[in-house]
Amino acid sequence: MRHRSALVVSIAVIGALSLSACGSRDEKKAGDTAGGASTTVTIGVDAPLTGDLSALGLGIKNSVDLAIKQANEKNEVPGVKFQIKALDDTAKPAPGQQNATQLVADNSVIGVVGPLNSSVAQSMQQIFNDANLVQISPANTGVALSQGEKWATGTKARPFKSYFRTATTDAVQGPFAAQYLFKDAKKTKVFLIDDQKTYGAGLAATFKGEYTKLGGTIVGEEHVNPDDRDFSAIATKVKASGADAVYYGGEYPAAGPLSLQLKDAGANIPLMGGDGIQSGDFIKLNPKSQGDLATAVGLPVEQLPTAAKFIADYAAAGYKDKYETYGGYSYDSAWAIIQGVKAVVAANGGKLPEKPREKVVEAVQKISFDGVTGKVSFDEFGDTTNKQLTVYAVKDGAWAVEKSGTFAG
Repeated sequence: MRHRSALVVSIAVIGALSLSACGSRDEKKAGDTAGGASTTVTIGVDAPLTGDLSALGLGIKNSVDLAIKQANEKNEVPGVKFQIKALDDTAKPAPGQQNATQLVADNSVIGVVGPLNSSVAQSMQQIFNDANLVQISPANTGVALSQGEKWATGTKARPFKSYFRTATTDAVQGPFAAQYLFKDAKKTKVFLIDDQKTYGAGLAATFKGEYTKLGGTIVGEEHVNPDDRDFSAIATKVKASGADAVYYGGEYPAAGPLSLQLKDAGANIPLMGGDGIQSGDFIKLNPKSQGDLATAVGLPVEQLPTAAKFIADYAAAGYKDKYETYGGYSYDSAWAIIQGVKAVVAANGGKLPEKPREKVVEAVQKISFDGVTGKVSFDEFGDTTNKQLTVYAVKDGAWAVEKSGTFAG
């Protein structure tokens, strides 16, 4: 999402643009503030809309779409209308980087929700930051994205002021899982596997650090390719290791088959992972997933009083795809951008400034509101101040809440 300088156009050109793009002479693009006419701005979405992780990506897109529709219905920002521009990154960094460039080049784009994957975020952050374009991920958990590469040594430095997230980080999620497995589930021997991606490897590393500190034993470690589906060799190693649980850093397209093949090989032990496996599709891929575990950021949306309206409105909107794990966080991410725009407009006499992007970044840093997922605000690193998490277990073909709380680190 790079930045293209704001358009300075004549009244005639404004009229032509409005007629061709919007069908009305009273609707204008971002940066056009004359005469009290409505200004149309775009909230971009970057997520995997096709491919193995599309269930999560479509939930993200639809939830942002709902936020935008409701903002327009309520006239949340007087004089400003919002529209969505959703691009597919297929969960890969290269397409994500291309999407960032495309969104930045669109002068109407005032903020972006996404991406899903931390590895994709790495390819986009510099582009967004150079353009002063706010980016809020509902799903990234890689710690270095907000706290810098040296965060694990205690040296934290925010790399990009335009980057925010409504999901808590793996610095919290991995250790939370370790505490649950060791203290609650009484699993003292774990076989550790990750998919070598930014998210999976980082999650596995933070899990390992806390688990061994507690006194747990890592009886084996393996790395897999996220595109692999044949895990028979690893299943044999896991069974022979004597592990009483597997911890997998990665996502459900590989985790589902991995867990199934473990059970088929006779290793009847739970596989646990992070929010990347906490999807209905994990269960579809694995008919023997009973007892498998996953952590997810935040508290269960379905049990939050603050989410009741979101759930009802999402159903009423008729989206054919579920909102999935990150729906509430995606809605809150979009609403944070909308509130940032609202603050900028209010501070500028009721009009959107000619070059609003940097001001929106500054405004988002200061926002605080009660969202779908609870209190939405950001700390000095752009991380959510909501550090709560939930452990889920597969029971009778569905994810059920096992434990919710805050990591006691």
